[in-house]
Parts: sequence; structure tokens; C-alpha cells
Amino acid sequence: MKKILLTAIFSTLSITASAQEDLYVSGFEAWAQELSAMGDEISSHSVKAYVSDVNSELKKQGYIGEELPLPKATKVMKGVYTIVGSQIWHNPSNFGLNNNISFIVFKEGVFVFNAGANPAIAYSVHQQIKRITDKPVKWLAVENNQGHAYLGASYWVDVGVKNLYSSTQANDIFDRAYEKEVQEWGTRVSHLLTHSARNVTDKFTTFDGKMTVDVGGGETFELIDFGPGHTPASTSVYIPSRNLFLSGDLAFNERMPVMFNYTNSFDWMASYDSMMTVIPADAKVIPGHGTPTDMATIKTQTYDYFRYLQKEIKKIVEAEGRLEQAEEVDQSMYKDRPVFDQAAKNNARRIFNEITNGFGMF
Repeated sequence: MKKILLTAIFSTLSITASAQEDLYVSGFEAWAQELSAMGDEISSHSVKAYVSDVNSELKKQGYIGEELPLPKATKVMKGVYTIVGSQIWHNPSNFGLNNNISFIVFKEGVFVFNAGANPAIAYSVHQQIKRITDKPVKWLAVENNQGHAYLGASYWVDVGVKNLYSSTQANDIFDRAYEKEVQEWGTRVSHLLTHSARNVTDKFTTFDGKMTVDVGGGETFELIDFGPGHTPASTSVYIPSRNLFLSGDLAFNERMPVMFNYTNSFDWMASYDSMMTVIPADAKVIPGHGTPTDMATIKTQTYDYFRYLQKEIKKIVEAEGRLEQAEEVDQSMYKDRPVFDQAAKNNARRIFNEITNGFGMF
């Protein structure tokens, strides 16, 4: 009877495209324990072996689930594509994709910039890549230590990508904060999407300052950390052969830049100054947030915005004004930018505190 029951269950349950494979596997694990408790060690051993096989297959595939309805990759130029993420906060409606994930098709393989906020996003990006080229993904880099840059990295490791890159500082920060990050993103977006993520920071090749990677065919990409910005470390990518600049979160387009408790606007602008001395003024730009554009536009959208706010708030501080006055600095010219309501007063408040605490200087 037990053999008939086993046969029936194994024939009706299979590894399908489901985001709930952890529940599926845990059900069999519980069943194996029950069989063992009843003294049926043979059946228990069979079920445990099956669970082991399932887990092995799941890891090999990277993610077993349906492709998410992400935005379609936009062609920026020949061989260069970007999937423009939502301009609002990460939430279930965007699956956590609220930054840009880009990929470049080189002669010998594909380079992906940003791992995705979870393995489901990484898998879905990979499916888009496969519809564009049959070349394998060989290189991956992440822009910073935030969840939407890093949490999908285990998928790329599991499907065989061996060349992963991050700045040393970003990799260290993410490693230390991994449990907090996966919990926060799971809570905000969906634990069903994040549960299969693993910390693979030990698989990354890290760099300080700059690293050049030869991708064959006479082309390279340059990984550059210009210094603190939106996050303490912010990796950008420049591809000389394409005159293409992937700014990471050093630059925003359309969306309002946002400051956090670890952001210093003056350090950010100093890093931006350094970037402008290196990247050609006529480079094509894929920003960290927003649609592809040019260097002049990201300067207006990011650099000029912060310099304006710093200048106006410095006047208030010099006049011995209060924090409330800084919050009321006129930012109405930016009111049509996504997340304006959440970012405008927050940014003004933080810059006021930078200046009054002596951490802001021109």
C-alpha cells in the first residue's frame, strides 16, 4: 500500500515552474520525518534521496519558476541593451526591479551589469538575453551594495557565470548586511522571490579604484569606483570601444536622487567631479535609474540639482536659519520627477545637517 502511495504522489508532483519550490521540498522533508517516526526507514530514505535530488536540480538551474513580466530590454546601440527599472520604490508591483539592469554582447560572451533584486529577476533577465543572443553570459558586475544590485547574484553563479566583480568596499558591506538585506527585500517585495537567494560575495573578484577586464575581440570594459556617492562605494563601467558609460548610482536621470543616512552629498559631488575628468563628454550614458541619455543630461539631473540645493541651504546656514527653512527651499522645478515627495525635503534636511555639522564644504 505504501509503495502504491509513493508511486501516486511522485507521479502527480513534479518540479514545475513554481516560485514555491521551497514549500514543495519542505513538504517532502516533513513526510520523510513522519515515515521515519513510524519506523519505515526504507520509504523515509527514498524520500530523503528524492529531496536531495530536487535540491541539487534547483541549484543547478539557478531558479525554477515562471519568467516575470519585466519591461522589455531597450536597445541603446548595437549590442547594448538595458532593462529600465521602475522609478518608484521596490514593492510587489515591480518585483524589486527599481534600478536598471544592462547587458552588452561582446564577441566572446555577454557582460551583465547588476545581478537583480532576487533570483527570479535574474532568471527573467537571462531569458531576455537568450532571445537576443545565443552567446553565454560570462561577466557580471554590480553597481553597489544595495539589494537590487546584489541579491540575484546566486542565480548567475548557479548557471555558471564565474567572472563576478564588485568594489571591495561594496562587497564587504553587502556581506556583513546580507541577512538584513534579504529579509528587508523579502518583506518589501516577496519572500517567495528572495527565499532561494544565497550570499555569494566570496565568488566576487573585488577591486579598489579601477580594474580593466579584457573580453576578447579587441574590447575591454573598465570598472571604476570614483568614490562615495548615493552609496559608500559606487561602481561605474566605461567601455572605450563603444564610448559607453554605465554610471551606476553615481548618476540619475528623470528620477529624483535620494539621500540615505550613509549618503554625503558633498562627497557624492566630489566623486562626480572626478568622473567628469575621465569620461568623455560625448559618451552615451545608461544611468543607475532612468532612461539612457547623454552626459549633459545626467549632469543637469544629478550634479546641478545637488549643487543648487547645497548653495541655497548654505545661504540659510550662514544667516543662522533653522532646519525648517532648509526644508522649504524651492525645489518646485523638480516636482515632476518620480519620488519627489519622498526625496525633496529629505535631501534638504540631510544637506542642512551636513553643513551645520561641518561635513559639507565646497
